Amino acid sequence: MPASRFKVRVTKDYLVFSSGHFITFDGDHCERIHGHNYRVAVEVDGELDPNAYVVDFIALRDMTRAIVDELDHRMLLPDRSPLIAVEAVGPNTVARFGDRFWSFPTDECVILPIDNTTAERLAEYIAGRLLQAMRGKEWADPRAVRVEVEECFGQSAEIELTL
Repeated sequence: MPASRFKVRVTKDYLVFSSGHFITFDGDHCERIHGHNYRVAVEVDGELDPNAYVVDFIALRDMTRAIVDELDHRMLLPDRSPLIAVEAVGPNTVARFGDRFWSFPTDECVILPIDNTTAERLAEYIAGRLLQAMRGKEWADPRAVRVEVEECFGQSAEIELTL
């Protein structure tokens, strides 16, 4: 009998978020602020449960949408960057890189526990949040969770968390 592996994939037109960001690179460069219309796809690889599901499509879609909605129409800022300092100053959040700084209304920012707001780190953040949400529902750990974040047509990053 051949071996079988099961996986499910969720990608919808509304699993998107439009956000501003900037990244650092080469140790001493910082991009200008810009934004993307990001698109997210999620894949879960695992054993079938008693319902013959890897996971429930609808529940996975809804978990993903909740995370994506938190990022939508926000300025994404890294909390763990060695080059960008982020701090609250009154009602605003200030980000500093060298002698440059930006001030944003705090309620329009999402400060992420990452070192750089690259598509790779955004995929990693979303994957970790999804795994946490699945465990919160007391689902069995999957073999793998994959998240792809596309920042524009033809440019995407993907992470695979294997358990």
